[in-house]
Amino acid sequence: MSNTGSKTHRQWPGPLAADELRLQLDFLRFLRATAVNKVAGLPAELAAATPLPTSPRMSALGVVKHLTAVERWWLCIEAGGADLPSLWAGTPDPSWDLTAEDTPASVVAAYRAEWARAEKALRGLGPDDRTRRRAEFTVRWVVAHVVQETARHVGHLDVLRELADGEVGE
Repeated sequence: MSNTGSKTHRQWPGPLAADELRLQLDFLRFLRATAVNKVAGLPAELAAATPLPTSPRMSALGVVKHLTAVERWWLCIEAGGADLPSLWAGTPDPSWDLTAEDTPASVVAAYRAEWARAEKALRGLGPDDRTRRRAEFTVRWVVAHVVQETARHVGHLDVLRELADGEVGE
């Protein structure tokens, strides 16, 4: 569902989870849905707005593009060993920047496509396995890092959405 006008179903992870990696991935799914819901229904101009003077590159769409780059690097390339280009090569990190082609629908669709790539890249890996790219991390560490990074940026999206149109909520 790439229609940014409607909300994505979110499911809170089960409280009696026994599988650590499954639990982390369930929380990541919940956070991903929350992120795209923060963009749902926003007109392009509000989704691209950068209302924080101290963070002139931070827009709701920029946050979602950055989260796409985070998943590409950490889950697909580092953990899964996928042969894909990084989406944040450069300084300053270009994943926050919008192009003329970026719309709420296209940015959310790219983020959703990265979820599918990440799921495929992680297939067959357990929490104690070393990452396939450099073997410098465990899969547990990488997934925990992506969960915390996504949660942090969902907080940014909470603020950006409230500033854009006053909508608050989960």
